[in-house]
Amino acid sequence: MSDEQLSEKLAQFNEFFSIKHTFNINIAPLNNAHVTYEDFLSLMPAPFKLANDIITLDQAALAPLQALSGVAGQLVQYLNHQAQKIDLLVGHIISEQDSIENRSDGVAFGGGGIEFSHNTSFNQGDIVELKIFLSHENCAIYCHGEIISSENQNDSSDNYLHKVIFHHIREEDREILVRASLHIQSRQLQQLAKERNKK
Repeated sequence: MSDEQLSEKLAQFNEFFSIKHTFNINIAPLNNAHVTYEDFLSLMPAPFKLANDIITLDQAALAPLQALSGVAGQLVQYLNHQAQKIDLLVGHIISEQDSIENRSDGVAFGGGGIEFSHNTSFNQGDIVELKIFLSHENCAIYCHGEIISSENQNDSSDNYLHKVIFHHIREEDREILVRASLHIQSRQLQQLAKERNKK
């Protein structure tokens, strides 16, 4: 990969806000690096489609009701509880997709890509299959990514920090990641404010 290509890919990675956060991912090299978007959609496991379609539908259905008050407010609360029950069920189904042998530690994510730590160095330009599990946000994303950098972390565990841009990802899944990063940032800022107030 030339310096110009790397610069373009880093710009693509930085196009979206990214947040430091620990999460589980499954990563596996793709045997065929020339997978089309249609092939990618056909490779996507059904639970990932189901989970994220439910999240998208919930948000679209509840948004118009949020402004209502009174009895409608109680209805919104009831519907939120029902959505949480479905999220728990879907979360359990999705957890079955989390393979221990392919698990790595995610350290940052955003709409442009992710960063993860692994005890093996992937090569720049490798295309990989990613399953991203954000348990606190009740979401899981299936996508394909391209390794754009791999650096030794110089710690005792000999781990490598990899930066990945999304190669194939559904736009609705990218939006879920963007919303999740903003939710996590909001929680982190609230926690910082509490800690400051204690001092």
